[in-house]
Amino acid sequence: MDLFEAHKRDLLRKRAPLADRMRPRTLDEFVGQEQVVGPGTLLRRAIEQDRLSSLILWGPPGSGKTTLARIIATVTKAEFVQVSAVSAGVADLRREVKEASDRLGMHGRRTILFIDEIHRFNRAQQDAILPYVEDGTIILIGATTENPSFEVNSPLLSRSRVIVLKALDDDAVRTIVLRALEDPERGLGGQGLRIDDSALDLLVNLANGDARFALNTLEMASVGAENGVIGREQVAEAAYQRAGVYDRAGDAHYDTISALHKSIRGSDPDAALYWLARMLERGDDPLYVARRLVRAASEDIGLADPQALTVAVAAQQAVHFLGMPEGALALAEAAVYLATAPKSNALYRAYGAAAEDVRRTRNEPVPIHLRNAPTRLMKELGYGAEYRYAHDYDEAIVEQQHLPDNLVGRRYYEPTGRGYEREVAARLERWRALLARRAREGRRAGGRDIQPKAPRRSGE
Repeated sequence: MDLFEAHKRDLLRKRAPLADRMRPRTLDEFVGQEQVVGPGTLLRRAIEQDRLSSLILWGPPGSGKTTLARIIATVTKAEFVQVSAVSAGVADLRREVKEASDRLGMHGRRTILFIDEIHRFNRAQQDAILPYVEDGTIILIGATTENPSFEVNSPLLSRSRVIVLKALDDDAVRTIVLRALEDPERGLGGQGLRIDDSALDLLVNLANGDARFALNTLEMASVGAENGVIGREQVAEAAYQRAGVYDRAGDAHYDTISALHKSIRGSDPDAALYWLARMLERGDDPLYVARRLVRAASEDIGLADPQALTVAVAAQQAVHFLGMPEGALALAEAAVYLATAPKSNALYRAYGAAAEDVRRTRNEPVPIHLRNAPTRLMKELGYGAEYRYAHDYDEAIVEQQHLPDNLVGRRYYEPTGRGYEREVAARLERWRALLARRAREGRRAGGRDIQPKAPRRSGE
């Protein structure tokens, strides 16, 4: 490297954002993630002994994925090559793989290929490197903010170890901020700055586990420091309004809708309102939220409160009619109604059991007495014969087979004793007692059917 190139790199390093300048250079400097790379951990020993296998680093923004990859680059004796899935294509990957193969063949030196944001690669791009991960031409390190179970091809995933990095805790973020203020070489230590306690607390809270956000906000706030002190006002202005870590197609989306649904199921209206607001205020599709509320009404409430489904569907219609932001209140009304309604998953379990029987049992024919007979031939074949018209019997209840032969006696719906289902359970119990009494009377009458109260009407 000539003097001009060295000078240029030195300038770029000094002008880089604080978060980039303060990246840890060794594992001992790496703050947080002790469960992954702390002393004595398997991954740390593999890095220090240069015996690394392919890894997928999965964690939220600012948790240290790229930093860890760069530390590995300084420790390992392997060639370290970095590409970004945002800009690289299959041709770039093939070029890097060819160079890795040549390097291994001519010098016996392995290559670590670091792919940042690997979830942005499509299946074809991921498949392009699979054979070379499998035969050891390259050691893959992929970084992703998305669940690799969904975003990384199964064959590639099975050949890699997934390392889960968690959002940094408040103490770790606090340590990183104070270190940046004290470091005279890479940080702000040469400027005689300090941050008051309330401003530090605010910064840590706003960072929400994201070290990059904390450092970049600190750097901006330092510009407005008064008498060398960074206060709450400077931090608040620098942060302005933290954009939520939220991707409407990513894990945060599905995690949040799951939290909303489970808060409703758990009868917590306050939590339901919070998660609802978090989705709507961050730009999620309100009709998607409405569909989930409709699902919750059927899955977790059902007939414990039949009105729940009506309220949920009405909220969906209101959102469709009004749009946003007016429709948000209709969704809030539905969420609170569902959260405070009596709960039952009896319908959910009943349908699941019935669907399982459909899948695992033979496709038995419909009992012949239940079949419609619109033609003369069908009547001659006995379709509808001996069908008992329920309205001809007391309480419109009649004993007759309605299930296929192989499922006679099967019960799917077992109502709870909560809400309206209490009435349903009592009604079913009364009907079953009525049918049992008729059966006893029929046996005493010599097996003859109890006569209906009126002649059977024609039709279905």
